[in-house]
Amino acid sequence: MRVEQVNWVDIPAGLLRRGTPVDEMAAVARRYADTGVPVEWYMKEAPRAEIHVPVFRIARTPVTVGQWALFAAATGWSASGTLATHPVTGITWEAATAYCRWLGDRLDLGVRLPTEDEWERAARGDDGREFPWGEEYRTGLANLVDLGIGTTMPVGSFPEGASPFGVLDMAGNADEWTSTLYAPYPGAPAEVPSTEHWAFDRHITRGGAFCHDRDLARCARRHGAYEPDLEAIGVGFRLAAPAT
Repeated sequence: MRVEQVNWVDIPAGLLRRGTPVDEMAAVARRYADTGVPVEWYMKEAPRAEIHVPVFRIARTPVTVGQWALFAAATGWSASGTLATHPVTGITWEAATAYCRWLGDRLDLGVRLPTEDEWERAARGDDGREFPWGEEYRTGLANLVDLGIGTTMPVGSFPEGASPFGVLDMAGNADEWTSTLYAPYPGAPAEVPSTEHWAFDRHITRGGAFCHDRDLARCARRHGAYEPDLEAIGVGFRLAAPAT
């Protein structure tokens, strides 16, 4: 069976300015007050820390419906969606990791989900920018609820919303699984919960989907799959791999 090659982006080793400083949390909550998100939800981004992230590769765009269909046909996993160039959504973490193993076997490559730190590094680059494209939110650079589309768009539809490394769709379109289980960052404020027992799945997702407000598109925003209808909340994934 045909296997599509991945459009990889090489992310150099470097320092990630991860998260958000505690003393900026109140200002963040005020900036996005219209979304109704309380400051407590942002606190799990704290504290800001400089983290060394080794070199790795990440897919330029999320896995598409068409790419998923090849996997589904070969393995018996359920198909999802009919628009081949759109990101596949409604995918459980277990299914996403199964896809990674399947594709990795065929490419002879250690394909996997990105870690949370790798995802943020690919989105933010070398600075602590708010969004993949810069500090200010701009409608039209990502498929979020403010566009009013109400569903996914073809991957790569917003090239001006690229991250510093040229990675696309890191804000909006489909929320993305990481390989990282939720836990507070070291040194987190005491009020940050030690576990998110209310989540459908405890793995961190990143980036936000077509149905989300702009606060979820922030590079530092940590969230997850809190509802079992993963298609309705737009959960998909993209691939990572070791550097060659």
